[in-house]
Amino acid sequence: MPCSDSSSSMVIQLDHEEKFVGFEYAKITCGREITGSTGLNEYFKGWELSRIIDCPYNQICTALDVQEEENQYILYLEWDVLRAGLALYLGIDDPHIDTDRCLITSIEHADKGIEIAQVVLPPKEMPKILPCSLGDTDPNQ
Repeated sequence: MPCSDSSSSMVIQLDHEEKFVGFEYAKITCGREITGSTGLNEYFKGWELSRIIDCPYNQICTALDVQEEENQYILYLEWDVLRAGLALYLGIDDPHIDTDRCLITSIEHADKGIEIAQVVLPPKEMPKILPCSLGDTDPNQ
């Protein structure tokens, strides 16, 4: 299932206190559109940005009870792109977050909050997605 043949985009919404409101994610891959429909939006709603960046993939996978490999892959893509975009927005340099592939195209401050639009290039190397049942593996995978 994982392929790295195309770029994606994400628009992140924050409130005026820079707490997470939601995101819209889109990627065209292998002839199928992938959108942010894993439950990650609801899971992170109201979180501080640094907490989202520090949240390990396996914790989210377990909390959202994602079982199927394809859904784990989509969740991973959303998590990875969201963390990279937030790290770039905050100016955080973390060797475990690939911010080089994220390009913020606009940041808009409006009455309803802050909107960060970004284009995301494919990762250099696709990670191996492990079943959530393996528990305490590397939190950056």
